[in-house]
Amino acid sequence: MKTYVAKPSEMGKEWDKKWWLIDAEGLVVGRLASIIAKILRGKHKTIFTPNIDCGDHVVVINAEKVKFTGKKYAEKLYHWHTGFPGGIKDRSARQLIEGKYPQRVLEYAVSRMISRGPLQRDLMVKLHIYQGSQHKHQAQNPQVLDVASMNPKNKKN
Repeated sequence: MKTYVAKPSEMGKEWDKKWWLIDAEGLVVGRLASIIAKILRGKHKTIFTPNIDCGDHVVVINAEKVKFTGKKYAEKLYHWHTGFPGGIKDRSARQLIEGKYPQRVLEYAVSRMISRGPLQRDLMVKLHIYQGSQHKHQAQNPQVLDVASMNPKNKKN
């Protein structure tokens, strides 16, 4: 038996990029991020090849209404360095979600689940996250993906 390795020159109908719409209201951040990363990467397709972008586009709405389990909402910290000596900064998940850009919590979670490099940057362009229930991708006719019904643990009340 030989393992099939897809090549970009063999692009056919199965390479068509689909658009998925996910409503993040009440969903657990880590579980949602792992599902989104799998779709962006293309691991749900039979033609998955690790070095080629064969994933789909994902549109996420209501990103400010995601949930954390346990005490993560108050205690989880997001660190970064400013580049100056002693420039380590941090913010809690609560500060990010209640701040100006609450969609960054989900964006950080997804980007940290995909391996770094040029392919990650190409994949993250296909992730579209919006705060409210409105998005500007109606023309692409995204298919609704009900993440809450996949597993009861995906949704937190």
